[in-house]
Amino acid sequence: MAVTTDIVQSYRHPRTVIRRYLDAGENEGRALIILMGACLLIFVSQWPILARQAFLDPSQPLEARMSGALMGTVFLLPLLCYGLAALSHLVARLFGGKGSFFGARLALFLALLATAPLMLLNGLVGGFIGEGPGVLIVGFLVLSGFLAIWLLMLIEAER
Repeated sequence: MAVTTDIVQSYRHPRTVIRRYLDAGENEGRALIILMGACLLIFVSQWPILARQAFLDPSQPLEARMSGALMGTVFLLPLLCYGLAALSHLVARLFGGKGSFFGARLALFLALLATAPLMLLNGLVGGFIGEGPGVLIVGFLVLSGFLAIWLLMLIEAER
């Protein structure tokens, strides 16, 4: 199935999406590609905000801002995600989870990928409108959507 279809289906049936991936067997390469795709989309979502900041404060050029964002999202965020997924699996084990570390990683990575379109929207709002209640509202929607999808996928992966 196409990853775009999985993203759309993750909003309605996140447990079905992760179950399909888990039933296909452990494939660490596929999980890494999902994570890197999500990180790349998160990086792209920051471009409008970075361009606005560079326009309003030219003391730091856009290229410097973008290289910092690239370092953070494409190189450091994956490492943090692996650690967070391991921690979530250990916490799930405390509550009776029977899944694997791979399932916990896949749940987090798919949740990040599923909410990447909302992050793109958040970047557009932040780039065009700037700081204010609009960015806060969209940011809250992104965070709540991510947490809901991640929690449902993690529950399914730990069954």
